[in-house]
Amino acid sequence: MPHFFYLTMNFDRKDLSNDQLIKLYHELVRPRIIEEKMLVLLRQGKLAKWFSGIGQEAVSVGAAMALHQDEYVLPMHRNLGIFSVRNIPLNRLFSQWMGKPGGFTNGRDRSFHFGTQEYKIIGMISHLGPQCGIADGIALGNILKQNNKATIVFSGDGGASEGDFHEAVNVAAVWDLPVIFIVENNGYGLSTPSSEQYRCKSFADKGIGYGIQGVSVDGNNILEVYNTLNELLTDIRKNPRPIIFEARTFRMRGHEEASGTKYVPQQLFDEWGKKDPIANYENYLLENKIISSSEVESIRAKIKTEIEENLKISYAESDPEVNTVNELRDMYAPSENTNITASGAVTEKRFLDAITDGLRQGMQRHKNLVIMGQDIAEYGGVFKATQGFVEEFGKPRVRNTPITESSILGASLGLSINGFKSIVEMQFADFVTCGFNQIVNNLAKTHYRWGQNADVVVRMPTGAAVGAGPFHSQSTEAWFFHVPGLKIVYPAFPGDAKGLLAAAIEDPNPVMFFEHKALYRSVSGLVADDYFTIPIGKANKIREGSDLTIVTYGLGVHWAMEALDENKNIQADLIDLRSLLPWDKETVLESVKRTGKVIVFHEDTLTGGIGGEIAAEISSACFQWLDAPVMRCGSLDTAVPMSNHLEWNFLPRDRFKQMLKQLAEY
Repeated sequence: MPHFFYLTMNFDRKDLSNDQLIKLYHELVRPRIIEEKMLVLLRQGKLAKWFSGIGQEAVSVGAAMALHQDEYVLPMHRNLGIFSVRNIPLNRLFSQWMGKPGGFTNGRDRSFHFGTQEYKIIGMISHLGPQCGIADGIALGNILKQNNKATIVFSGDGGASEGDFHEAVNVAAVWDLPVIFIVENNGYGLSTPSSEQYRCKSFADKGIGYGIQGVSVDGNNILEVYNTLNELLTDIRKNPRPIIFEARTFRMRGHEEASGTKYVPQQLFDEWGKKDPIANYENYLLENKIISSSEVESIRAKIKTEIEENLKISYAESDPEVNTVNELRDMYAPSENTNITASGAVTEKRFLDAITDGLRQGMQRHKNLVIMGQDIAEYGGVFKATQGFVEEFGKPRVRNTPITESSILGASLGLSINGFKSIVEMQFADFVTCGFNQIVNNLAKTHYRWGQNADVVVRMPTGAAVGAGPFHSQSTEAWFFHVPGLKIVYPAFPGDAKGLLAAAIEDPNPVMFFEHKALYRSVSGLVADDYFTIPIGKANKIREGSDLTIVTYGLGVHWAMEALDENKNIQADLIDLRSLLPWDKETVLESVKRTGKVIVFHEDTLTGGIGGEIAAEISSACFQWLDAPVMRCGSLDTAVPMSNHLEWNFLPRDRFKQMLKQLAEY
């Protein structure tokens, strides 16, 4: 059995009044009765799935009662008490669980995987751990607002093994964020016992390694949970810092109802059954004459009536309307894509300087914009894009981060939830793999799921041709091309870089902003000094010709220009996509219909590259106008080699020149 089992449960009311004690009882018993009803509906086939929190109610209820109503809480799938204490109408919860429109996701997500700004609850995704980074971002927003608010985020003992948990706690410690990490230690991660999850005696001990406070309480004792959290929250609102809070508890049912409980020894059920949080607290109230038996019966009867009345409302709802237009539309937050035109002077700028200019003016324009990344503060970033920013904007808005890509990307979403914009710099695009989950499952899907924008720009220094080898040279844009909810931008010229960066900052959706490292200091051009935007999703026709069409982006644009300069006899439409998601189908298809020949060209490896999708669309939409097969050119299907000779063999520049001639002669 778990080491933390104690049979005796001592209740210390401290200075709580009888009314407060009874209120705690009402809130404690309410999720139990709701859940008992849901288990009946599950067996009747009216619910698809249920994750039981029976036996753990005191943790959720104590936390929700200790928080202010306007403070954010990030629960998990067993924390029904959070939702019931926040007084969410039960019919909305029931509709959510049934996949009805009256819920919070219009049938797009299940159970507790949703958020609501109205009730300041941010639900988890199924991947354990990412919610912790989001809590960091929310707490950072509170620090920047100086509003003396705290945040609570939940994890299980199994989920606390995730790297996201470690990253988020470490960031919170370094930044002194007012967030409490509650670890519900119920002895199992699904079916894996604690002895196979961690070696420390208590999760509170982990606080030592982060240099922060760790607290461990009896998670089945509602008064111990509530009073301890109330004291801690009162303190960290005034003296911001993170705390690891272990609640020792036990779940009396399976991980979810279909999994059963055969892996749990019966002895544990017998022993923990004696520590039921509701039965013990109820007995305490009765024995001390704080509540009567008739009051207990009345409270329970009212809750049951409330459940039945709200179930009728949910039952009466129709299923969500099937509307393809709405489904596609709701993947993205509405973006006006404000057309901010430049007027006045222009200055010759390098590609990198244009990026810096766009970042600086974005920070000046949006006082709620925060830039985060490794070495971006005093050092100015590895490419010096943010040099001098600390002096101008201060360290609260220009933040060095630990080497924690996932938690910082999570924090960017948390900042957005709390009313901020953010830019996250990946030192190299290759390193984004460490934060992939946050991007494709959190940032990309949040608006579709529950209408929350993810106002985040992820800057991605990318590309080869610089002799940097396999881990600093990859073209990673295609990894995100398949993810609805993201936007992808990839400029080739300084003016486009500045204007598209401004558009990305203005956009309320997550934007992956690719910057080719080889262009930073090698390409210059006239750039407007004023702040201006270039619409995301609109290509630019660099050159015009009737022989064929070239579709490319990034460094490929410059290679294509070089090839055309070497072959003056070939007159081509050269289309710089600039935006990859969405990409400008109209401009591309119009050109191909006119020229009848096309080559799709990119630096990325050929197999699985974006060019394949573009080529497929062209083949489908322009078949009757084509005078030659659609041609594709990309890098070799290998890792990026370091040697200059090997790297240029890997890259498609020279192969493109050959294919261009072949297509012209076809």
